[in-house]
Amino acid sequence: MVTPSLVALTGPLRGRSFELTPDPPGLLALGRHPSNSVRIPELSVSRHHCTVRHTPEGWRVADLDSRLGTFINGRPVHEALLRHGDLLAVGESTFLVSLEDEPVREMPILGDAAAQEAGTEIRLPAGESVYLRPDRIAGAARGDRAAQGLAALLEIAAACGTLRDPEALAGRLLELILAAVPAERGAVLFPAAESQEGEEDGFSAVYRQARLNARDGAPFPVSRTVARRVLDERTALLWNAPQGTPAPAESVTGAGVGAFLAVPLIHQDRAFGLVYADIRGPQAAFEEEHLQLLAAAGVLVAGSLATALRYRDLEQENRRLQSAEIGPGLVGESAGLRRVVELIGKVAPTPATVLILGESGTGKELAARALHASSRRSGHPFIAINCATLSETLLESELFGHEKGAFTGAVARKSGKLEVARGGTLFLDEVGEMPLSLQAKLLRVLQERTFERVGGTQPLTADIRLVAATNRDLPQAIAAGTFRADLYYRLNVIALTLPPLRERREDITLLAAHFAALHGRAVRGRPLGISPAARTLLLRYEWPGNIRELSNAIERAVVLGQDDVIQPDDLPETLLETGPSVSAAAAPSFHEAVNRCKRELILEAVAASGGTITRAAERLGLHPNHLHRLITSLDLRSEIE
Repeated sequence: MVTPSLVALTGPLRGRSFELTPDPPGLLALGRHPSNSVRIPELSVSRHHCTVRHTPEGWRVADLDSRLGTFINGRPVHEALLRHGDLLAVGESTFLVSLEDEPVREMPILGDAAAQEAGTEIRLPAGESVYLRPDRIAGAARGDRAAQGLAALLEIAAACGTLRDPEALAGRLLELILAAVPAERGAVLFPAAESQEGEEDGFSAVYRQARLNARDGAPFPVSRTVARRVLDERTALLWNAPQGTPAPAESVTGAGVGAFLAVPLIHQDRAFGLVYADIRGPQAAFEEEHLQLLAAAGVLVAGSLATALRYRDLEQENRRLQSAEIGPGLVGESAGLRRVVELIGKVAPTPATVLILGESGTGKELAARALHASSRRSGHPFIAINCATLSETLLESELFGHEKGAFTGAVARKSGKLEVARGGTLFLDEVGEMPLSLQAKLLRVLQERTFERVGGTQPLTADIRLVAATNRDLPQAIAAGTFRADLYYRLNVIALTLPPLRERREDITLLAAHFAALHGRAVRGRPLGISPAARTLLLRYEWPGNIRELSNAIERAVVLGQDDVIQPDDLPETLLETGPSVSAAAAPSFHEAVNRCKRELILEAVAASGGTITRAAERLGLHPNHLHRLITSLDLRSEIE
């Protein structure tokens, strides 16, 4: 059984593994301070960053109010249950969470099975290559061959440290092997996740193969029997055919193979792949030294290849999960957001029309994209239109398209978004701002699933899923006569309401960490942290602009700030002017003193002006709108009125 562990993929601890044991204390502490069980000597890591604790339900990670935050699969978390294969990011270090044992799967090989008969055969236990035993190199190697072999191994070791893509690493390995040994062809073979239709005995194609001086470009056969033997016995194998005697198997005979080398790739006591090289022709032969070199190369590269394969699979799975489950940007752990995510998961696979409601800046388009990504239409376009930014004529043309000459300036036919989105999702943002005349046309599209271009007569099919969004009260708009009731009922098949940020305050620090990492990488090339004082200001602000305002505030702090940690002075003035909250921790004394002075000056000026805000603004040298904003942010409205 594999011991649960954290495997460092990036950062100063790269390549090291840290065991997770449920025995007391059942805790792994990660941070920069020497007292941590996993000390990460990296400035982006807090002194006490996070812990991984054993609980009855499994291993849980908990952030310790770190500056940069703790991320699971790219998403910031306060606390979360770890799953096998998760990626835990702590500062610039990334750890692979390994909790399960993986069974050895059979090796896929091309070609028919070949029994190996008389000839030269040398077997070498994995890890026993002379090149891995410096004390034996002098006695076993001859002339410059030892120097050439060691040089090749040095290049292979260097490639392991620089190449993270498994295909690139396998390709580089083969290039170096084929240059160091007299092989004509080589392949690095890995088992497929599952057999494909039409494959004999459940075997699939090779993962990667390369050739040197090959006579043709067709895939070459490799004996399944050889592969099974090498993997089962975990032993490297050299085989030379007797002179003048063809190989006994059809696959080898057809390819004219005269000699081959085969070496298992073993990582964490599991044979997960194979390195193979051969020569064609009756005079072909390998020497034992070639096997020694290839066996050493297999030991050196096995760990890096296994990690690269696992990392690639995890990245693909994480991308799928992030797009299919909740989509990019929907960050948080609040109950309100969890309800939204749950509803998206239920509704997305259906063809139902969805109406997304919520204040401006709450992420309605992100929710729409998540719906699309989780739907059966995810392989087709997602097209968005903001109905509030276009005039009636332009919106009609943008939505339905137009024929050449339909109106002045229509010099050519144009396809509308209903055509462009064919097979996919059409997102109508701010649908409450759509003119009544276009509402009638949209209703016809939803009812009949057909439409015509402006100036056209040919009916076109609307093969789209419609998702609409608005921050308006549509029933109130219906009562006012600005929105059609029949269209509202057509759109409101499924209603999804996004909560404002003030109702999911527990997500503020997670979102802030997400944006600090996002904007930090974009602007400075690295994620930024957030100081405790800045977090206090973020938590006590009401965020009338919701997530969009928070993102803008963090981006401003990243651009204007000087440190690797966002400080209160980097945040917009509106946050610094926020009145104290009973539930929030005290703000820094400097800003409290400044706010107290502002409140006293404003109250004195308003009193001296007889309660007239305009005159008070003149006395203070401020614009009246600025003074109104200060009165609101400093919570002085009740004292003035």
